[in-house]
Amino acid sequence: MSNSNRSSPPRNCWRTPTRNHVGRNRLFASLCGLVFLVNLARIIFAPLLNVFIAEFAIGEATAGLIVTLAWVGSASLRLPTGWLLTKVPRHHLVLASGSILAGSSAVAATATTVPHLMLGTFLMGLASGVYFVSANPLVSELFPGRVGRVMGIHGAASQIAAVIAAPFVALTLFVDWRLSLWAIAVGAALITVYIYLTARQTELPDAGQDDRELIAGALSEWRLIGTALAIAGITVFIWQGVFNFYELYMQSKGLSDRLSSTMLTLVFAAGIPAFFVGGDLADRLPKIPYLLGIVGTFALTLYAITTVESLAALVALTVVIGFVIHALFPAIDTYVLGTLPDATRGSAYAAFSSVWMLSQSLGSYVLGVFIEGGYAYDEVFAASAVLLGVTVVVLFAVDRTGRLPG
Repeated sequence: MSNSNRSSPPRNCWRTPTRNHVGRNRLFASLCGLVFLVNLARIIFAPLLNVFIAEFAIGEATAGLIVTLAWVGSASLRLPTGWLLTKVPRHHLVLASGSILAGSSAVAATATTVPHLMLGTFLMGLASGVYFVSANPLVSELFPGRVGRVMGIHGAASQIAAVIAAPFVALTLFVDWRLSLWAIAVGAALITVYIYLTARQTELPDAGQDDRELIAGALSEWRLIGTALAIAGITVFIWQGVFNFYELYMQSKGLSDRLSSTMLTLVFAAGIPAFFVGGDLADRLPKIPYLLGIVGTFALTLYAITTVESLAALVALTVVIGFVIHALFPAIDTYVLGTLPDATRGSAYAAFSSVWMLSQSLGSYVLGVFIEGGYAYDEVFAASAVLLGVTVVVLFAVDRTGRLPG
């Protein structure tokens, strides 16, 4: 048979051999490096809350608002980024996100007033939003045969940043808390340059070439987007408040400052294997029951931790909470990205990601308002767990009727 009659390879398959395979692996490794910094930029404010409260003479609600602005920023450009994905290659926006992160971290590092700090925080969050909307579809398309696994590895790289955030901040406090933000700025600049050089030498997938209508693409997948938000929306809203105030919560349980910081580190450390396991299981298990099982388990463990006081029980439940909640992230990304077709993946994922991030961005502020209003952490967390449990039961009943996609 002549070459002209041979069928062309599937769009998402590697069309060249080993050289392009190696190029994609190098690009994937560089993306893991950037996602490490992107997530560090979002998480680093949690262990800095006590510093901000003392240095800027603010209350818990204002401190919670500073953290919230990072997540509002992360949500703000996700939909516009999705529109840009219908016009430009995904890796161009990844490069833009790295550049924004480098500049905004420098802005935050030079803050002398609360508004100045809030601006830097917002812009750092904005960089993360641009990154995740552009990089996650790119990662799934680089290795289309194992979406769950690569999303898990990519997520684990970001989770390592969450694990080292508290000890990293503690180390920089011996010099100046601003040093942690300067480190992010320099690191982001260097890794962005490396991604640029690597992408130039790699044949990239063209799976998104037919995705040219943001609104039409998102509307055509409204059932899938709605289902993913119903499962993960309230969950991440609650989680965002929980982890940003986790140190203060542990202190309310009678733990020392150092031990409370260690507990926050445990929450994130448990997430590293959770991303690997969660992503791998997302490739193997029925998607909706698996996701509901994760959320239900998180609700049970969150309620349980409000009923215990002993250090052993707090440590055990902290590890379980950290593992379970972080298994949700690769699972929900695999559900959305692995189910969406090429023609709508970028636009529909941008719509989902934008609303999802916006839904969680107010978590810290709302929790801060309740705590400042006189409610105990245990009361707020227990009520949140009950709400999640009711949501899981309702969604499970709907899924049994076969009405949820996937």
